[in-house]
Amino acid sequence: MSEFDRVSRVDKFEKRRKNTKSISLLLVLGAVLLIVLIGFWMFGGDDEAAKEEESKSGNETEQNDTEKDGNDESGDHFTKVEEEDSTNDTDQNNASENDENEASNEEDSENANEDVQIEQLEPSGDNVVEAYTANWEPIGTEQQGPHTTNYDDGSQDRIEISRAVAMATGLAENNMTTHWVGNGGDQKVEATVSNPDNTEIYRVYLSWVDNKGWQPTKVEVLQEVDI
Repeated sequence: MSEFDRVSRVDKFEKRRKNTKSISLLLVLGAVLLIVLIGFWMFGGDDEAAKEEESKSGNETEQNDTEKDGNDESGDHFTKVEEEDSTNDTDQNNASENDENEASNEEDSENANEDVQIEQLEPSGDNVVEAYTANWEPIGTEQQGPHTTNYDDGSQDRIEISRAVAMATGLAENNMTTHWVGNGGDQKVEATVSNPDNTEIYRVYLSWVDNKGWQPTKVEVLQEVDI
């Protein structure tokens, strides 16, 4: 074999070896790149989906919380408004009832005094400007059985005594100042009352009538409160 043929064969072999090495390297690089792409697609895609799902879930939770807070605030608002409306209605009803009761008491006193025939009496002292009696009727009572006068504030006797005094004097029961209520004898009381500014001052004598209540018997108009 000649030297030229031997050199040519060696060159061909070297070129084939280099080509094989290059192909092998490219195959390895291609395999590595493929593995990287597959891994990124599998794990990276899952992470992205998880992030997207987490973001979606967070938005839904925030929206639900916002709606819940809005509903709670709205509910509280409506509850407060309803409570305020209920309180206002109750106050208005109470005020209306009080006005009706006051008007009724004043009307009863006026009606009771329309048929009263007054008889003038001699004043019993220097502080008495005027004295008179009249044909007053007993005021009526809710008490039954044997009667013992109860002078405590708020007792049924005090309530009925105030009503009888208002009838005899013409003062409004709800606008009358009571200075003194005391014993005036057996089943009798005396009461000193006035209007709020003490320009009208009265001493009223009353007697108890069984099953009919307190009956005014005499009224004295006073110059000043003398209790």
